[in-house]
Amino acid sequence: MATRNRGRSGRRRKLPKVQRVGAYAVIIRAGAAAEPEILLSRLSEKVTPEERWTLPGGGIDHGEDPRDAVVREVYEEAGVPVEIGVEARVYSVHQAKAWRLGRRVNAHAIRIVYDGWVPHDAPEPQTMEVDGSTAEAAWLPLAAVTSGEIPTSPLVTDALDMHKPTRNQRLAAYAFITRPSDGALLLTRISSRGYHSGSWTLPGGGLDFGEHPREALTREVTEECGLACEVGELLDVHDVNIVGTAPSGRHEEFHGVHLIFTATVPDGASPTVVEQNGTTDDVRWVSRDELVSLPLLDVVTAALDAEKAESDAE
Repeated sequence: MATRNRGRSGRRRKLPKVQRVGAYAVIIRAGAAAEPEILLSRLSEKVTPEERWTLPGGGIDHGEDPRDAVVREVYEEAGVPVEIGVEARVYSVHQAKAWRLGRRVNAHAIRIVYDGWVPHDAPEPQTMEVDGSTAEAAWLPLAAVTSGEIPTSPLVTDALDMHKPTRNQRLAAYAFITRPSDGALLLTRISSRGYHSGSWTLPGGGLDFGEHPREALTREVTEECGLACEVGELLDVHDVNIVGTAPSGRHEEFHGVHLIFTATVPDGASPTVVEQNGTTDDVRWVSRDELVSLPLLDVVTAALDAEKAESDAE
């Protein structure tokens, strides 16, 4: 049935139709205590007198690409740069009698929701627009949002019901290198640009597309340790599945598959980090006794267990 209002003559008249297309982003990160946080904007009193948080985003200008609109709106509302994913979800809301800009209208809102992420070094949220529809922007505990403790718009609930972390699978090769003289292990430390910053791991890294694992390992050892290595036999295959914030700032479910090879370097070799501004900030020989005092990634433990299993089998 058509939506109508009564005019002064008493006749029912159609309400004006107003259609608005907006673009928004779900932006989630691991918080300071590793608990997930979501970036939300609080609507100003111009929009609602009640406290109400919503996804950052807004109306698309005529001729504007929706992804560009999200980037613009997030900066205006939160003052942070944002990267936008390729896929989106679309929500449609029809309100036959809605109050818009001081009048009653027949409103139809189409909302395009993307996944977004901000760099680790992004500034704290700060609203840039003046006298707009956003009062403030902030990182809020995701658990408090989903539980309803923090009041949000229906768009937030709908988007989070459908949201899943981006899946990323990575194949990597690592080197288990020991020093013959004392059995010390060659390890690298992950820089602030990498996941598990400050932890120690085996030299190695991800394979480039089409790259042979042994060639990838030789390249990675050169970049991270400044040493030429000879790759030996496959020692073990290890994997890890975690959900968290990637080095890019993106919230993702990560599955890492790790090929662990034995390898050797020249006698008396002194390692040094070659790559600049990478994911490795230190490399050194670590004695077996010192291993227990260092934060080690699981791939190191898996390699040590595989070494022991081989030794016990001999």
